[in-house]
Amino acid sequence: MTAAGERGTTIVSDRAVRKIARRAAGEAEPILAGSAESSATVRGRRADVAVKVALPFPAPLPQTVRRIQAHVTHRTHELTGLHVGPTRVQVNGLLPVQASHTMTTPTAAHDAVPAHRGTCPRTPMRWWSPRRLPMALLTLTAATACGALAYDMALVHLAHRSPASWRTEVVSRLGRHGPDDAVVGIGAGTLAALGILMVFLAVSPGRRGLLTVVTSTAQVRAVVDRKAVALVVRDAVEDVPGISTARVRAGRRRLLVRAQLAFGERETARRDVAATARRALDGCGLRRPPTLRVRVRPDSTWACAEGRVGDGDQQQASGTAGVPQEQKDRAPDAP
Repeated sequence: MTAAGERGTTIVSDRAVRKIARRAAGEAEPILAGSAESSATVRGRRADVAVKVALPFPAPLPQTVRRIQAHVTHRTHELTGLHVGPTRVQVNGLLPVQASHTMTTPTAAHDAVPAHRGTCPRTPMRWWSPRRLPMALLTLTAATACGALAYDMALVHLAHRSPASWRTEVVSRLGRHGPDDAVVGIGAGTLAALGILMVFLAVSPGRRGLLTVVTSTAQVRAVVDRKAVALVVRDAVEDVPGISTARVRAGRRRLLVRAQLAFGERETARRDVAATARRALDGCGLRRPPTLRVRVRPDSTWACAEGRVGDGDQQQASGTAGVPQEQKDRAPDAP
């Protein structure tokens, strides 16, 4: 029998782990078969896995995400033998399904999200940017350096004391290097590159298009794309009687609904649209629901329930207002 040291090493590639994770997501939720996206990184005996899915709606998103996360993690570890950390699940869309479609297991249906959000564990507003130890150490170092410099300058200008030796030494060393020095050029180029990178990171959208979803446990973190929220609200608003079309724009802190009214009272339709949009937002389970703005405008064929005509007919009627009936009758015969 060949010794253990001579049998070689089995290496599982990133591509293989990625395919296994995608198949596992389809096993957890059959509707995702073939549509889920996955990514994986293998470092030695450890694998980091992430999947992007479009979940059916309406559905309890936290329970569905938790089930997919647990199944993908367990299945990938079982088939590859690697140590798989908690799978990152990103919801990038919602698929409308029939209400009779079974989407949760009995235990998941029983473990529903509490109606009152105050009873749920606190979910981070932006789970992709936590406050980590390196950032705290960097901030502490910068604050210490700036505080020491400000303290020494205050003693020099207010107490008329001589500058500290470390500051005079630093100024002396910097004074011996001119603009044509290679060290100065390298330092200036490095600072310029860092500045450009910081500007790029500041103006790039990053993950601002994701909204955090309230979950029933602190171990599960879920987000939903703003475009998916806009589609859910738009589909709900277009079902309001009298609304022909609707456009919804979902921002980070504001959701604007523009609806076109085909018939009915404008104020009544506006109240119905606002109530329907609010129910659709509450159904998404967002950690911080955006502020709702509703605008309802009549279209060209709009006519209210009491018999008043639309804008175009109203202008035509006002053009003949105050004209005697005899002149109205003779008007078509005039040259």
